[in-house]
Parts: sequence; C-alpha cells; structure tokens
Amino acid sequence: MKQASHQPAKPTAGGPRLLDLPKVQDPRGNLSFIESERHIPFPIQRVFYLYDVPGGESRAGHALSTCHQFIVAISGAFDVIVDDGLKRSRHHLNRSYFGLYLPPLIWREIDNFSSGSVCLVLASEPYSEKGYLRDYNAFKKAVAKRR
Repeated sequence: MKQASHQPAKPTAGGPRLLDLPKVQDPRGNLSFIESERHIPFPIQRVFYLYDVPGGESRAGHALSTCHQFIVAISGAFDVIVDDGLKRSRHHLNRSYFGLYLPPLIWREIDNFSSGSVCLVLASEPYSEKGYLRDYNAFKKAVAKRR
C-alpha cells in the first residue's frame, strides 16, 4: 500500500477552493478519507448526498448564511458553479480524492450530472431552513453588508 502525501486544510479565510484528500493506493482498490478540521477546515455536523439526479436537472441554487460545506464527487461527475457576489466560476468535480470547499455566503448551483453520479456534501451545521438564502437579490444584499 502506498499513501499519497496530502496537505492539511488551510484556515477558513478565503473563498471557494479545491482541497486534495488523502489517497491510499492499493491494487485491490484505492481508499480516501476525510477528517474534521484536518482535511477540511471545519467540524462536520451534517452529511448528505445527492443521487439519481435526472439528466438536465440542476440542484442547489442558494447560498448559506453561516454554514461551511465541502462537496465531493463520490461517483461520476458534475459541475459546481460558485458566485461570491462579484464573480462566478465553474468547478468540474470528477474524482473522489478532491473536493470543493465553500465558505458561507457563496451562491452555488450544481449541474451537468453524469449518469450514476453521487454528490457528497459535508456541512458545518445541522440543517436549518433559516440559514438558507434562496433569493439571489437577498444573497447580494447579505454579501454587500459583509463587505
């Protein structure tokens, strides 16, 4: 077995970014793992996953007020479009040994799901509808207050 080197997660300052995960290579199959506050910059309070997303559909379309998230393509591939209120970028996730870290107040949309894809999301807070910004204009106002 060979374990790839990896860097611990950076502090939470900054915007969305890709983070590498440990990858233990083995001829019988590879293994990756995620530890709270070591590989991702927050404690994990909730785990959920998206699957069986029909072709052409998109998910998310919101921002979170205070919750941090880490998104991984466990199987297949999809795109995550992120918007910080000033610029948008698209990240193609297609490997289970890296993921996209999203700090609070980042608008996100997920689309372009391949057949059989599974999107794993780790979150820093339990679910609460109050923490969601589902209106883009309300999101922009929240971002402007933060600046």
